[in-house]
Amino acid sequence: MKKFFQYALVFRFIPFFICMYFLIGVVDAQEEEPNWDKWTPELQMRFKNITDTDMSPDDKYVAYVVREAVMEEEKSEFVSQIWVVATDGSFNVQYTRGEKSATRPSFSPDNQYLAFTSSRDGEKDQIWIMRVHGGEAEKITDAKSGITAFEWSPDGKYIAYLMTDPETEEEEKAKKEKRDVILVDQNFKYSHLYKISVIKNDRNERETKRLTAGEFHITSFDWSPDGKNIVFAHKSTPSANMEWLEQDISVVPADSGEVTPLVVRTGYDSNPLYSPDGKWVAFVSSGGSLEWMFLGDVYIISSDGSESKKLADTHDRAASLIEWAADSKHLFFTEDKGTSLNIFSLSIDGKPAKMITSGSGNFSSAALNKKTDLMSFVYETTDDPMEVYASAVSNFNMKRLSAANMDVPKPLMGKTELITWNSIDGKQIEGLLTYPVGYKEGRQYPLILNVHGGPPMVYSQSFTGMAYDYMIQTFAQNGYAIIRPNPRGSTGYGKDFRYANFRDWGYGDYEDLMAGVDKVIEMGIGHVDSLCIMGRSYGGYMTAFAVTRTNRFKAASVGAGISNLISFQTTTDIPDFMVAYMGGEFWDDYETFEKHSVMYRIENITTPTQIYHGAEDVKVPLTQGQELYVALKRLGVPTEMVVYPRTPHSPTGQPKFLMDITPRILAWFDYHLGRVKESAEFAVE
Repeated sequence: MKKFFQYALVFRFIPFFICMYFLIGVVDAQEEEPNWDKWTPELQMRFKNITDTDMSPDDKYVAYVVREAVMEEEKSEFVSQIWVVATDGSFNVQYTRGEKSATRPSFSPDNQYLAFTSSRDGEKDQIWIMRVHGGEAEKITDAKSGITAFEWSPDGKYIAYLMTDPETEEEEKAKKEKRDVILVDQNFKYSHLYKISVIKNDRNERETKRLTAGEFHITSFDWSPDGKNIVFAHKSTPSANMEWLEQDISVVPADSGEVTPLVVRTGYDSNPLYSPDGKWVAFVSSGGSLEWMFLGDVYIISSDGSESKKLADTHDRAASLIEWAADSKHLFFTEDKGTSLNIFSLSIDGKPAKMITSGSGNFSSAALNKKTDLMSFVYETTDDPMEVYASAVSNFNMKRLSAANMDVPKPLMGKTELITWNSIDGKQIEGLLTYPVGYKEGRQYPLILNVHGGPPMVYSQSFTGMAYDYMIQTFAQNGYAIIRPNPRGSTGYGKDFRYANFRDWGYGDYEDLMAGVDKVIEMGIGHVDSLCIMGRSYGGYMTAFAVTRTNRFKAASVGAGISNLISFQTTTDIPDFMVAYMGGEFWDDYETFEKHSVMYRIENITTPTQIYHGAEDVKVPLTQGQELYVALKRLGVPTEMVVYPRTPHSPTGQPKFLMDITPRILAWFDYHLGRVKESAEFAVE
């Protein structure tokens, strides 16, 4: 009887315990779930990046890669997984999972398999295949140094891939014994072609064959439509400095054999693609000239090398090839046009390129079906995050397929609009102006001038809520207007505009930027006494150079900026980059290099200047930031330097660091503008 009453007492309070359990759960959930009614770095990190679409040959499916940040405890990384969506909208499912990324999805020619790369069972990326209609993924390669690119053979029986030469046994032993000295510009590790059979032999093995060897580094390749040959682009060394200076094109039999040169000349020749009829190879080229300003015209050459011709100039003369049309009479490519990235077609008969996409925004990661009458792509605008879309090629009409970012909260945004102005010499300049969140007409706001890198880059109409190094909506949420100009030297406006800052860094481009600032002030939006400036890479250089020319800015933030053109040229991994822009070596023209260097004008700086830099940056070495920091500190100019460990030139590989940058810049700007962050209004009276 006693136990009965004990049980009865317990059961009597079960409803209470259940209610309390759920109530506590709700309270905990409310405490853990942030309030997403405002833009913050944490919110912007939730938006996913979408890349690498591939359409099945029968156009029934599109595979795409979704990348998201993982920042749990000790982890700070981006993890990518593959999704597959039906073009008729009947399903949209995640195909790969796990702690390791899966990327580069590629459908087999018979539509039965999906291949991809992943390091899910080790440290290096390998090729995996899985049936499109379900089943376990199977690893088919065991490449010692990992896979960097791959492509199915036309009959689907083989996969060709690139692998960098692995360390020899002696090199591995030397590393273990701590005698692994580095011989600079010697003992390169080259990337070479291999192929593997998808079908196992009688010994239950997949046969692998090396196709190329020698002192050259392969960067891209393509199968001939009959599967007998592989055309590839290559450079003399893996050095980044050679990327735009020396790439040639050659052909090798798919069963191995002698390599036959196809295009051999000075400059950049890359991204070769066989036409479906096998008669032509298309490629992007600088036309035999040494270029570091991204000149990329479209050429075709007969597959036997007997005839070559340049096709019509594209708008920007910086095309990126996608694919041949099925009729072998024209090609598809992407290129910036102003602030939008578009998809075009280009006929081989010399006619001008035609734009396929329409409307503003960015169209990227395009893929086509076998008949090339249907394409998939990733689309975004300044207000809308990335999603996968499909459209007919001949009658462009977008249909959204994915929903990767549809459930991410999107608070009230600071609107972004395209504005134009005339520079000091009459050049028309475009820029993207983002208003403060809750902007009130007639009020003036602190204004940030945000300078892009490159110089041959462009501020395009990408989603402003995405997590980049400068989180635009977070700045807008904190009461700032942001102007992002495309000064001379930017891509998207034609070759002449892109070359217009040759031997002119910090002068004509500076006037373009400042005219944009004055335009926003004239519009009644920016406050003349509340100006800040920031930028990374070339944008960091322009930020530092700008404050040697004016004291209008109350604060500056220099990200991975070049401060001394002379020391930069002798420490960067791309020394020919500066030679291209300054017109020669510094020892032949000290005056030009000094004229355009921040360090030779350093005594002019009075603006409080923040510096941030990656510790492992080899493009713009850490010493460039240190030179600027030490000089400013000795001059008594307010400064601080933030160094991000394990970080190369771009900080976008480590989400925790990426999320750290914008708040630091905001704190720097707020302090030197004398702003009170707790204030409900950020407008300047």
